[in-house]
Amino acid sequence: MATWFFLIVTTLFISLLVKTILSVISTNKLPPGPFIIPIISSLLWLRQTPYEMELALRKFHGQYGPIFNLHLGLNPKIFIASRSLAHQALVQNGAIFSDRPPALATDKIITSNQHNISSAGYGLTWRLLRRNLTSEILHPLRVKSYGAARKWVLDILTTRLQVESESKGVVVVDHFQYAMFCLLVLMCFGDKLEEKQIKEVERVQRQLLLGLWRFRLLSVKPGITKFLFKKQWKEFLKIRKEQEDVLIPLIRARSKAKTKVEQSDEFVLSYVDTLWDLELPEEKRKLEEGEMVSLCSEFLSAGTDTTSTALQWIMANIVKYPQVQERLFAEIKGVVEETEEEVKEEDLQKTPYLKAVILEGLRRHPPGHFVLPHKVTQDIVLDGHVVPKNATVNFTVADIGLDSKVWEDPMAFKPERFLSGGAGEGVDITGNREIKMMPFGAGRRICPAYGLAMLHLEYFVANLVWRFEWKAVDGDNVDLSEKQEFTVVMKNPLQANISPRVNK
Repeated sequence: MATWFFLIVTTLFISLLVKTILSVISTNKLPPGPFIIPIISSLLWLRQTPYEMELALRKFHGQYGPIFNLHLGLNPKIFIASRSLAHQALVQNGAIFSDRPPALATDKIITSNQHNISSAGYGLTWRLLRRNLTSEILHPLRVKSYGAARKWVLDILTTRLQVESESKGVVVVDHFQYAMFCLLVLMCFGDKLEEKQIKEVERVQRQLLLGLWRFRLLSVKPGITKFLFKKQWKEFLKIRKEQEDVLIPLIRARSKAKTKVEQSDEFVLSYVDTLWDLELPEEKRKLEEGEMVSLCSEFLSAGTDTTSTALQWIMANIVKYPQVQERLFAEIKGVVEETEEEVKEEDLQKTPYLKAVILEGLRRHPPGHFVLPHKVTQDIVLDGHVVPKNATVNFTVADIGLDSKVWEDPMAFKPERFLSGGAGEGVDITGNREIKMMPFGAGRRICPAYGLAMLHLEYFVANLVWRFEWKAVDGDNVDLSEKQEFTVVMKNPLQANISPRVNK
C-alpha cells in the first residue's frame, strides 16, 4: 500500500505543480503572495492552528499589502485586509462576490450538500432559505413575540449566577453559553425543553463542531482519505448520526403537535414550523429530514456561539474597566424604575451608552476574525490586481475593525467612540454606506440575524449590569488574550466576583 500511496501523491504533486506554474504564467496580475509548493504547502497550512494561521495572514498583510494571494489548491485563495476594498467587493460588486466555494467533504455532510443558508450557492435555494428565515423568524413582529422567552432565559441565567455569587470568582462562560442555547432551542423547536434535553442537544452540537476541526484533513482528496483513513471517516459519520438521532425526534414531535400548539394561546412560531412546507425551487421537492437537521444545527450554532462569545468579551471589558460599568449602570438607572427587576426591551431605546458599549465590544473583539469564504463568479479587478473567476476570497474582519486610520488608539476599549463626535458616531453596522467595522460581514451574505444578535446583547448586558455588580477577582487582572475555537474566545475565561444589587 505504501508504494501505491507514494505513486498517488507523486502524480498529484506533479499535476498540481504543472497547473500552478501555468496558472502563475497566465495570471501574472494576481495579487502578490508567498511562494507555494503544491500539496506540501496545503498540508502544512492545514496542520497549523487557527491562531498560527491568523499570525501568518497578518504577516502577509504587512509584506504584500491590503490584498494578497495564497495559491493553495487549484484556485487562488485571496485575502482582503482593507475596509475600502472590502466595500468595493462586497457592496459595490456584491453579486460577483456572493457565491460560496464548493464545500469540503466533511462540510458537505453536515450541511446536507450545502443545503443551508451559510453554505448554499448564490441562487434560488439560498434565496428561499434566507427569505424564509428573515421574513418569518427574524421579522420585527416575530422577534418581539419572543420577549417572554428572553425573560425566561434571563431568569435562568441570573438564578445560576445568583447561586454561585457567594463563591469567590464565578467563571461565567458556561452560564452564558447555556442561557443562549436555551433561548435558541426554544426559538428553533418551539418548546421549553427540560435541562437534560437541552444538554443533550448542546452536546451533539458541540461534538460536531469540534469534529469538523479534528477531522479537517479528511477533506484533502477524500477519494484517497476514505481509503486510507476508514476508521476516522467512520467516527466522523457516527458524530453526524448522533446529531440526527437527537434532533430528528424534536423535529417530528413539533410536526405531530403542530395543530395543537397553533390553537394554544401561548403559541409562538418556531423555526422548525417554517421549514415543513418549503419547496426547493431548483429541485421541486420538499426538505428532507437530514436537511432540516442541517438548518436547525446552523440556527442553533450561529445564534449561540457568536452571541455568548460576544457577551463574555463585553462583560470582561466591563469588569476590567469599572468606570464603564459605573456609567452604564447610571444610564440604566435613569430609564428604569428602581423597583423594576428587569430592564425591558422598550427601555433599551433610551440607552445610547449601552449601544456604544456593545458596538465597541464587537469592534474590538469580533467573535469571528474572518467571514465565511466567498467565491468570485467572474474576473474582476481590485486595486489593480485581477481576482479571477472561481477564486476564493476572504476578509480580515478583526484587522478592519482595528484600522488606525479610522480608530484612534484602536486597541483600547473606548465606548465613547460611538457617541456624538466620535469616529463611530452613526456607524453603519451593515457596511452599506461605508465599512468601518464588519463583525457580521457585509453585503448580500451579511449575517441575516445581526439585528437579533444586537438585541440579545443589549438586553442581556443591560440586565446583567442592572441585577449584579461585577468586580475583578482580588489581585486578578482580566486577561484579554484570545484563543480560536468555533469562535474567537477568551484564552482564560472571564472569572469575576458578582454581587446582587440590593439597593439600586
